[in-house]
Amino acid sequence: MTNRIFLLLIFFSALLSLQACSNLPQKSVTHLYIASDSTATDYSTEPDYGTKRYPQMGWGQVFQPLFTAESLPRLKNLHVGNTVEVVPKAKGGRSTRSFFEEGRWREIYEALQPGDLVLIQFGHNDQSKEKVDRYTPIDGYKQYLRLYVEQVRAKKARPILITSVNRNYPWVDGKLQNSHGDYPQAVKDIAAEMKVDLIDLTQISIDHFTAKGEAYVTGKYFMNLPEGKFEGYPKGLKDNTHFQPEGAEAVAKLVFEALTKLPAKP
Repeated sequence: MTNRIFLLLIFFSALLSLQACSNLPQKSVTHLYIASDSTATDYSTEPDYGTKRYPQMGWGQVFQPLFTAESLPRLKNLHVGNTVEVVPKAKGGRSTRSFFEEGRWREIYEALQPGDLVLIQFGHNDQSKEKVDRYTPIDGYKQYLRLYVEQVRAKKARPILITSVNRNYPWVDGKLQNSHGDYPQAVKDIAAEMKVDLIDLTQISIDHFTAKGEAYVTGKYFMNLPEGKFEGYPKGLKDNTHFQPEGAEAVAKLVFEALTKLPAKP
């Protein structure tokens, strides 16, 4: 009799477990936030984008298509769900300081859920000494990075620091050089100090652009446009910071590949 009761208890326990499992969500979503500047901005939501801004694109604008059912297993070390939803919060002209002061960081912080990812890439505007609304010296730059990392972790989400994607200068003997001074090293310093995931996009992009060659990336990747080709730029443009579609897509792929190589963490 005792054995019979014991078997019945096991049976009903199994039924309860199955019912509990059936009530669990069948599809989990990991949100991936991008906190950055114009190099990562999604311009497609701007009014009259096609006639006024195109072909300018940030790498965050073309990041979502890389997260497919086939590619997600490569991100297993990031513990992503069945779906990754990219939330592009990057905004042109922003530094670590102005992004925080304008409340843009707060939007990310308040929305964060455990397990979310936050890519943090600043530096282009932090180093602009002549623009007092955005300039952030190295010490202040590091302090804002520390703050961002601490607040992401407080929400049990995962911060990932990214050094700035390189500009299309200076070139020396066919090799692209660092255009951001001491700022990439400052990101590396904070990553080491706080044991944060790091993507050295400065060096990765330098290597990729150099392999492609100066002439190719100047004409295909960056916003160097001839006269009369695009409605928004009737006089053409010389811009070696911002990207055309091919450049944005190339950088997005560099970031994605770097994500697949990050170590597993609890």
